[in-house]
Amino acid sequence: MTATETPEPWRIVLGELDEKMGVTVLEQSAQRVVATMPVAGNRQSLGLLHGGAMVALGEAVGSWAAVIHASTMGKVAVGVDVNATHHRSSTDGTVRATATAIQLGRSLTCHEVLIEHEDGTRLCTVRITNFLKDRPAG
Repeated sequence: MTATETPEPWRIVLGELDEKMGVTVLEQSAQRVVATMPVAGNRQSLGLLHGGAMVALGEAVGSWAAVIHASTMGKVAVGVDVNATHHRSSTDGTVRATATAIQLGRSLTCHEVLIEHEDGTRLCTVRITNFLKDRPAG
């Protein structure tokens, strides 16, 4: 789904950055979101997958899961913390990000995101916390 399409309330909509990075959503729920991204087009000057691209992907999938959970309570999710540990990098292929819920509360969510190369090598671990707040009036 692209940013110009109207989603169902629980469907993920790609933002401009997600589209530029070539992100594809494969699975979506509050408990688990899975997406892929090509390495090509997301490399830094040394030819390696950019660490910031991995963090952006991790933040996206974790936030999407939080948004889905928040929508069940008529709330919205806003990120308050993201951290990442880079284990390895890659120069080609596709990466897969899997966000798994650690905590789905009434005011906070926390997701761990595992980013792996298509060959199964762990590249990055991201943890994201989102605050759930009332949907703005209007």
